[in-house]
Amino acid sequence: MREVKYVITDELGIHARPAGLLVKLLGEFAGDVQVGTDAKMVDGKRLLSVMGLGLVQGDELRLVFDGAGEEMAAVAALKFLSESL
Repeated sequence: MREVKYVITDELGIHARPAGLLVKLLGEFAGDVQVGTDAKMVDGKRLLSVMGLGLVQGDELRLVFDGAGEEMAAVAALKFLSESL
C-alpha cells in the first residue's frame, strides 16, 4: 500500500476536466486506488465519485494505492497533480 497527499492549488479545485484526466490516468494501472479526504474516500477510477468529492483550492487530496504497479501509479499521479492542480 502506498499513500500520496497533495494540497489542491488550482483556484477552481477539481472540476470536470482535471477529474476526467486523473481518472483516465489512474485507470491505466491494474491496482486499486482510493481518493478523497480524511472524511470521505471514493474509488479513484470512477469519474462521478471523484467529482462528487467537491474538492476546492486548499483541500488536501489523499490517494491510496494498493496492488500491482502501486509505486508507478503513485509517482504518475503525483506528477499529474503537481502539473495540473
